This record gives sequence, structure tokens and C-alpha cells, in this order.
Amino acid sequence: MAHPSLDSTVDSLFGGRSPEDFYAKHGVTHGERMITNARGMAQYTQSWLPTRERVKALVMVCHGYGADSGWFVQLTAIGIAQRGFAVHAIDHQGHGRSQDWQGLRAYVPDINPVVDDCIAFFDSVRSQQEFQGLPAFLYGESLGGALCLLIHLRQPGVWSGAVLNGAMCGISPKFKPPWPLENLLSYVAALAPTWAIVPTKDIPTVSFKEAWKRELVKKNPVRYSGRPRAGTALELLRVVRELDERFPEVTLPLLVIHGELDVVTDPEGSKALYDRCSSKDKTLRIYQGMWHQLAGEPPENLEKVFGEVYSWLEDHAAAAASSSQEKP
Repeated sequence: MAHPSLDSTVDSLFGGRSPEDFYAKHGVTHGERMITNARGMAQYTQSWLPTRERVKALVMVCHGYGADSGWFVQLTAIGIAQRGFAVHAIDHQGHGRSQDWQGLRAYVPDINPVVDDCIAFFDSVRSQQEFQGLPAFLYGESLGGALCLLIHLRQPGVWSGAVLNGAMCGISPKFKPPWPLENLLSYVAALAPTWAIVPTKDIPTVSFKEAWKRELVKKNPVRYSGRPRAGTALELLRVVRELDERFPEVTLPLLVIHGELDVVTDPEGSKALYDRCSSKDKTLRIYQGMWHQLAGEPPENLEKVFGEVYSWLEDHAAAAASSSQEKP
């Protein structure tokens, strides 16, 4: 079964189909609902369940900065669901269809409430009767990969494994604010944390190798396309430093994948995670010639990358289920 794909002539994710036809074509049942977090903010959530086979495990998805749980993230979620997984995702505060923090898009001055939101939602899914006792995995892209690690560090022993795709374990020097702004960022953030003034490259332009995908993602009506806000940029840099210090605390099974030519998140961060984490079951794949958004690669690369992702999830779901059955 191939990774879900789109025709290069489409101008939306559904490619002229109705959402119902799109999901039926891919053999998944889609659900969506708004929830209210502990801070009283409305948050958008989605789910994708297989229609043709029994659910074998759960996969919880964390999207990246400026993105949301739809569009190309959704294609990966569908591909995972097609293989018997119940996939759930949440739009983070200020992203996608979720409520903005202080009325500002993509404003994340503190990552901890975002981690709280993910844990609360994912725990609510795991507690549902039909999913109780099933293995549960994390899947994160870019900032979402960092969130997966922070969730695991809060909940050691809960998760059966994680797939980290271009994880923000380091920010590429090619993407960081130019000197001396990076050194001055703490002062700017203290004075004007909400200012969208941090000069960085346009993320889709440097993330998606195929030009038509680059243009398609720019048509996403809920994507944040502005510059990073000073408070957000400072917090993301802090998160990278925190994770670097805590790599040895990471113990869950890991599949770490990264494009060699990523100029958004640094592949060296993924290598450092692999080298220094305490996970006994860990795999690192640095894909030669590939960019930040692995979903933005041409078809032959998609099959190589996501074939490994799907196989890893299936193998680890089977191993986790077998281990659970053997326990008294």
C-alpha cells in the first residue's frame, strides 16, 4: 500500500473531491471535534480510523510550528490509519483551527501549556473504552518532534515508541536569526514579545523540494505565514537547549528520521539525540539529498521514507501487543 498522494494539478488537499469521498477513497473514517483546554481555549482535534481492519494501536500526532493537523500532515495520518492504527491529532494553540493565545496567531511564549494540551487530549483518547490497553505511539514533525520528547519526559513508561520526523532537536544555523539579532533576541522579547519581527526564510520555500507541493501548502487557509514573534522564537531556542540537556533521560523506542539537506531543523540535533539518549531500541535515518519536509519529496523518496515509518510502527505495535499479552 503506497503512501497517500495527490495529483500535481490540484489546488487543495481534497483535489476536487468532497471530504467524504476523499476519506472513503483512502479507506479511513475521519472525525473532528472542538474541545476546551484547561485555560478555557477552544482547540480543534481530528481523528482517522481504519474502515477495513481492526485497530491494532494508537498514534498521536504533533504538528510543527506554523502548521496544523491538516494538509500534508493529514496525508501521513491517513497513511498510518490505513495500516490499522487509530490516529488522533490536535491543533496547538494559535495554530490551525484552534483558538489564538492573546488573540495572536502562532504565538507560543511558553511551550509547557502546549505540552499540557497534548497530554490532556491524548490521555482522553487513550482512556476511551475501545482503545484501552492498546499500544500508543507518538508521531511528531519539526516542533512536533520536540513536543513528543517533552511529552515522553513528562510521561515516562506510558508510550510504546515515537517517530520523530525532522525533529526540532536543533535549529539549523541557516535558519536562525542573523547575528547580532539572535544575541539580542532576549532583550527584544522582553520589550515586545508579540512582535512578528524575527527575520527567517519562508518555511514552505525551504522545506518542500517539489515546487507544486510548495505552492499547494501556501494555499492552506489556516497556515501561519508571518514572521516568528520574538517571544515564540526565544522560547523555541530555549526548548532546543532544554532537550539537548535532557537527551540522556529519553528511554522510549525511537525512529528518528531527517533529511540530510534540512535547513530548518538541524540534522545534527537528531544525530545528537540518537547518540546520547538512553533508549535501547533506537534507529536513525538521515536521508541523503532530502529536505526538511519529507512529505515534500518526489514519489520514490516518499515510498522509501514512509515505507520505513509504516514498517517500524507495525513491527513495534505487534511487539508491544505481544509483550502485553505475556504479562500476568
